[in-house]
Amino acid sequence: MGDPLVLIGGRGGPGQVGKSSLPSVRPGATQANAPGAPSFKDVLLDNLGEVNKLQADATRAIEDLQTGQRDDVEGVLLATQKADMAFRMLQSVRNKVVQAYNELRDVRV
Repeated sequence: MGDPLVLIGGRGGPGQVGKSSLPSVRPGATQANAPGAPSFKDVLLDNLGEVNKLQADATRAIEDLQTGQRDDVEGVLLATQKADMAFRMLQSVRNKVVQAYNELRDVRV
């Protein structure tokens, strides 16, 4: 499977949207990316990896509790709550990105 976020980073690749099809920037608007700053795509992928890691840790903690390799229920609850909160935050970001995309798509120029 190819990179599902190839359009976000602006680094080229298959299916890259050309500059002419992107919405124009308002006059006087500033560039949000500082030189050397990570792109939105990089930050998003890092956060996806972190959420995945938290969910794997929570699953491992639950399995260890069930098999008797672990006996701290509080630690297991904490791990599952962290994973749940991280997933909910990621879901909120996803919903905002989809909402912004839909607003841009519906703009009549």
